[in-house]
Amino acid sequence: MPSGRVRWFDANKGYGFITDDGGRDVFLPAAALPEGTNALRKGAKVEFSVVDGRKGPQAMGVTVVASAPSLVKATRPKPDDMAAIVEDLIKLLDAAGNDLRRHHYPSQSESRKLAVLLRAVADNFDVEE
Repeated sequence: MPSGRVRWFDANKGYGFITDDGGRDVFLPAAALPEGTNALRKGAKVEFSVVDGRKGPQAMGVTVVASAPSLVKATRPKPDDMAAIVEDLIKLLDAAGNDLRRHHYPSQSESRKLAVLLRAVADNFDVEE
């Protein structure tokens, strides 16, 4: 049974590609995924059968051998560091809330900084599954 790694897969489009161990690209339709699986992460190691499709080789009967490691999980801060970041963010949000209670939005530069910080903290909490 051939094996390879997922080059990319888009669940919304319903397809992607596998690069087999020989370097050949193989079309990966969503229908070939294991039951209960509707997406694969880039780099996941898979085994599959190959059939000749209309536009070239197509994977069928895909089995996930090893999932690709999550870069988000590997690079996010330690919980103790994240706790300090969240506490500082709460202080900034509290100050912004006080301004809003006085019927004033924070200045444009403060608003931008707060938005950037909120997105960065959210990215550290968002875990790829």
